Amino acid sequence: MIKEKCKICRRLGVKLFLKGERCYGQKCEIVKRNYPPGIRSKKRNRKISGYGRELAEKQKLRRWYNISERQFKKYVKETLAKGSRSGNAGDLLMKKLESRLDNTVYRFGFASSRFEARQLVNHGHFMVNKRKVDIPSYEIKKNDEIEIRAESRKKKKFEEIKTLIKNYKVPQWLSLDKEKMKGKVLDLPSEEDANVPVETSVIFEFYSK
Repeated sequence: MIKEKCKICRRLGVKLFLKGERCYGQKCEIVKRNYPPGIRSKKRNRKISGYGRELAEKQKLRRWYNISERQFKKYVKETLAKGSRSGNAGDLLMKKLESRLDNTVYRFGFASSRFEARQLVNHGHFMVNKRKVDIPSYEIKKNDEIEIRAESRKKKKFEEIKTLIKNYKVPQWLSLDKEKMKGKVLDLPSEEDANVPVETSVIFEFYSK
């Protein structure tokens, strides 16, 4: 499983942080082998077409947030419908992706990767505004409060997380009470704030055809 996820990063040429802590150290495959997977890939010098570039950017963003093609396409289409009128499609798409509950859980430091965050949400470990929510795509809004359920805090996994987040710095649009393991959404980030290494304009071109 580790190697398969690492191949995704190597193929797209960017760290997608699919394996949590492993991605930050020297064990990261893209650090050791910064070239696409394949026997002869080290010698490849292929010219990428316009379509290929658009496809690669789309895959980067989709993989970054760990969502299906169907869900991602839906987000982009909805964004294009709204953004074409307001002129800020990039910001709208990022707000939509960042407002997913699984992503917010990851941003709070309650999970080491978005993949793990999705699993934890699915297992019902989190509450939004005092209500249990187990849908990873649940849309978080400004001023929403997310916390780990009291029953879940006793589990070894969350005891470890409580230790790990002591030195964790949350993004500026979030507020975190590390002792109570409870966070609040102060705002939703702009495209610049989210700081994802993709060109959203290229992705919009891909889906506009």
